[in-house]
Amino acid sequence: MNKADKKADASTLDRGESPASMEPLLLREGAKRRGEILDRTVELAQKAAGLRRALPETLLSPLATLVRAMNCYYSNLIEGHNTHPVDIERALRADYSRDPETRDLQREARAHVAVQQWIDEGGLRERALTFEGIREIHRRFCMELPEELLWTRDLDSETRVRVEPGQWRDRDVRVGRHLAVSPGAVPRFLDRFTHVYTNLGRADTILAAACAHHRLLWIHPFIDGNGRVARLMSHAVLVETLDSGALWSVARGLARHVETYKQHLAACDLPRRNDLDGRGHLSEEALADFAVFFLDLCIDQVEFMDGLIQPERLRERIQLWARDAIQLGRLPPKAGLVLDSLLYRGTLPRGEVPGLVGTGERQARRVVSALIDAGIVTAQTSRAPLVLAFPAHLAGRWLPGLFPEPSA
Repeated sequence: MNKADKKADASTLDRGESPASMEPLLLREGAKRRGEILDRTVELAQKAAGLRRALPETLLSPLATLVRAMNCYYSNLIEGHNTHPVDIERALRADYSRDPETRDLQREARAHVAVQQWIDEGGLRERALTFEGIREIHRRFCMELPEELLWTRDLDSETRVRVEPGQWRDRDVRVGRHLAVSPGAVPRFLDRFTHVYTNLGRADTILAAACAHHRLLWIHPFIDGNGRVARLMSHAVLVETLDSGALWSVARGLARHVETYKQHLAACDLPRRNDLDGRGHLSEEALADFAVFFLDLCIDQVEFMDGLIQPERLRERIQLWARDAIQLGRLPPKAGLVLDSLLYRGTLPRGEVPGLVGTGERQARRVVSALIDAGIVTAQTSRAPLVLAFPAHLAGRWLPGLFPEPSA
């Protein structure tokens, strides 16, 4: 923490709480359920590695782009903001709705996707569970928000308060029945948070993705945006520790079980139940239960994505869609051959397209242009190799169940 931070913190309310009041931060050796939880971390690591191996390396990036939109959609849904991935995809092209409220939510989604892309590309490496890393997530997200979404309500629900990007809160907040630590105590609690959750072994780091998720929400360092920051933080930890290529998201699981998610978070706020419930101030049993819930959701989401992207099944769905599109006149004949080649090889030099589709160069260019216009093939430049894209508007056919179909 720098001198400016300390000076700012000195002027805020501080009730002198000790960081010991948020113990335990991890499950101690010998804790109830620790063994089965560590077994889950091993299972998750194995399944995540298998998921990445299922696809050609060149398909990881385009699929991760779609998963970012999905992750954003489900994270927004937890916050009560319903911005469909199709609208998110439009926002990424700066194609905004004329409706002011919808446009603001699109801009919020674009900010979320930008932060997650920064995380997925290693921008937060080894810093996800640190004082400064947490602040950086909040700062990057809030800097891109429209002004209207930077305002929230004070504890008394009467005063509007502006959310300052990357700034710790300067007033009390209550989440359900939990009154978070005083604002002046936030830096020292986050110092303890960083000390415990960094430099862990792999299994404990995976476990920390769950435990730290709640403890950050318990500290509630920002006046608003804490839930989103916690989910992005956990995502960053899992992406880095599991090296699974950002091909799945726990946010989808949390949103699909949002009431259970909130119940677990509330239970983790409670003090130790009895002498058998750990040695810290907060309930160790509740933290273990949340870790099981969180890791089970992670495993479930990895298995779900693994089923969707099995190469033969994925190829069959895309080819069926291409056949329909050709019959309806939306794609030229032979377009399916290009898609099939991309699924097997990952990339396709443009010069090979005429031989592949059995036509002259002019007709081959027409096929390529139609695929690019449909948003299902892309290239970095006009001469670069072709790669497959996974547009959100086709997810219902290509990756069914990834997210709901957009309403008419």
